[in-house]
Amino acid sequence: MTDTTIRSLDELGDAGLDTTPEEDANRAPREPVRDELNRSYATGKRKESVARVWVRPGSGRIMVNGKEVTE
Repeated sequence: MTDTTIRSLDELGDAGLDTTPEEDANRAPREPVRDELNRSYATGKRKESVARVWVRPGSGRIMVNGKEVTE
Protein backbone atom coordinates (compact mmCIF):
# COMPACT_ATOMS: atom_id res chain seq x y z
CA MET A 1 0.00 0.00 0.00
CA THR A 2 1.34 3.43 -0.84
CA ASP A 3 1.40 6.26 1.64
CA THR A 4 -0.07 9.16 -0.33
CA THR A 5 -1.08 12.36 1.40
CA ILE A 6 -3.58 14.48 -0.52
CA ARG A 7 -3.56 18.10 0.58
CA SER A 8 -5.83 19.76 -1.97
CA LEU A 9 -8.68 19.04 -4.35
CA ASP A 10 -6.28 19.42 -7.29
CA GLU A 11 -4.10 16.65 -5.87
CA LEU A 12 -7.19 14.47 -5.46
CA GLY A 13 -7.75 14.51 -9.22
CA ASP A 14 -4.10 13.65 -9.81
CA ALA A 15 -4.23 10.72 -7.39
CA GLY A 16 -6.17 8.55 -9.86
CA LEU A 17 -9.11 8.06 -7.51
CA ASP A 18 -11.70 9.55 -9.84
CA THR A 19 -13.16 7.60 -12.77
CA THR A 20 -14.63 8.68 -16.06
CA PRO A 21 -18.21 7.81 -17.07
CA GLU A 22 -16.76 5.43 -19.69
CA GLU A 23 -14.80 3.57 -17.01
CA ASP A 24 -17.91 3.35 -14.82
CA ALA A 25 -19.97 2.00 -17.75
CA ASN A 26 -17.36 -0.69 -18.47
CA ARG A 27 -17.26 -1.89 -14.86
CA ALA A 28 -19.08 -5.20 -14.37
CA PRO A 29 -22.07 -5.06 -12.01
CA ARG A 30 -21.40 -6.52 -8.60
CA GLU A 31 -22.95 -9.94 -8.10
CA PRO A 32 -24.89 -10.36 -4.85
CA VAL A 33 -23.38 -12.74 -2.30
CA ARG A 34 -26.07 -15.14 -1.11
CA ASP A 35 -26.05 -18.02 1.36
CA GLU A 36 -27.61 -21.47 0.90
CA LEU A 37 -31.06 -20.02 1.79
CA ASN A 38 -30.74 -17.36 -0.98
CA ARG A 39 -30.33 -14.53 1.57
CA SER A 40 -27.92 -11.58 1.58
CA TYR A 41 -26.65 -9.99 4.80
CA ALA A 42 -26.08 -6.28 5.31
CA THR A 43 -25.02 -4.06 8.18
CA GLY A 44 -25.76 -0.35 8.53
CA LYS A 45 -24.11 1.93 11.07
CA ARG A 46 -24.68 5.49 12.21
CA LYS A 47 -23.05 7.06 15.24
CA GLU A 48 -23.16 4.24 17.81
CA SER A 49 -26.20 2.41 16.38
CA VAL A 50 -25.94 -0.78 14.34
CA ALA A 51 -28.66 -2.31 12.14
CA ARG A 52 -28.25 -5.84 10.79
CA VAL A 53 -30.55 -7.21 8.12
CA TRP A 54 -31.08 -10.36 6.07
CA VAL A 55 -32.53 -9.61 2.63
CA ARG A 56 -34.05 -12.23 0.35
CA PRO A 57 -35.93 -12.13 -2.95
CA GLY A 58 -39.69 -11.91 -2.49
CA SER A 59 -42.87 -9.99 -3.10
CA GLY A 60 -41.58 -6.66 -1.76
CA ARG A 61 -43.38 -6.96 1.57
CA ILE A 62 -41.25 -5.50 4.38
CA MET A 63 -41.29 -7.26 7.74
CA VAL A 64 -39.46 -6.08 10.88
CA ASN A 65 -39.37 -8.47 13.84
CA GLY A 66 -42.32 -10.40 12.41
CA LYS A 67 -44.52 -7.31 11.85
CA GLU A 68 -45.45 -5.40 8.72
CA VAL A 69 -43.56 -2.11 8.37
CA THR A 70 -46.88 -0.17 8.47
CA GLU A 71 -47.74 -1.51 11.97
